[in-house]
Amino acid sequence: MAVGVFDSGLGGLTVLAAAQERLPDVNFIYLGDNAHAPYGVRDADDIYQLTRSSVVTLWDMGCDLVILACNTASAAALRRMQEDGMPKGKRVLGVFVPLIEALTERQWGDNSPPREVAVTNVALFATPATVASRAFQRELAFRAIGVDVEAQACGGVVDAIEEGDMILAEALVRSHVDALLRKMPHPQAAVLGCTHYPLVEDVFKSALGPDVTVFSQPRLVAESLADYLGRHPQMAGGDAPSRCLTTGDARRVSDRATQFLRRKIAFEHI
Repeated sequence: MAVGVFDSGLGGLTVLAAAQERLPDVNFIYLGDNAHAPYGVRDADDIYQLTRSSVVTLWDMGCDLVILACNTASAAALRRMQEDGMPKGKRVLGVFVPLIEALTERQWGDNSPPREVAVTNVALFATPATVASRAFQRELAFRAIGVDVEAQACGGVVDAIEEGDMILAEALVRSHVDALLRKMPHPQAAVLGCTHYPLVEDVFKSALGPDVTVFSQPRLVAESLADYLGRHPQMAGGDAPSRCLTTGDARRVSDRATQFLRRKIAFEHI
């Protein structure tokens, strides 16, 4: 038994790496649905079916807790999965809430009414499906009032990262940042609403300038997971070995993952 981490492709590895660093005694099973990536251009029903299938796979492998390390899956599938009901003893957590709690300076699990916060102009960079879902704005409204969110759908960025074309990815990031700044010239904060984007976080920061605080998910999600497991230690799993699984070409995915994280990562096909 281990903690499951799911993503449509490689982006969730940024969350996995942060979680492994923060929780070195916890074993993780990572599942990337690379055969169907990217999710960001799919419709909500398709995303839900693909996400649920992968989560059930991780449940069947003994993962009582699964982290959706994919904003698109969190936006399109998490609430629906929760409403449909979870098997006894199983939980699924998304990546939006830790990000929003950090943005609004609220403690983990703070369920008090929404209130005014210091940051009132927020730029959101995400996949087209995440932007269309408005899930970020919905979750933010539970915790804060008076925040103006300008969302930019960053088409092509995930595809370029998955293909290993970082030159194209960087060019696309700069183009999308320019497009957002034409709509919101002076954001106070920027949210990188896709777990692929930390791989080009420096490009976002450079394009946005030094006056914009950039919120990225891996460290925040890892801290939130540590807090959750501290309150629910039975969900941390047992001594099952950590593994990385993919629905795609294991050799190709392993090569890309090793390139991105700059350490050897071996995937198994599932």
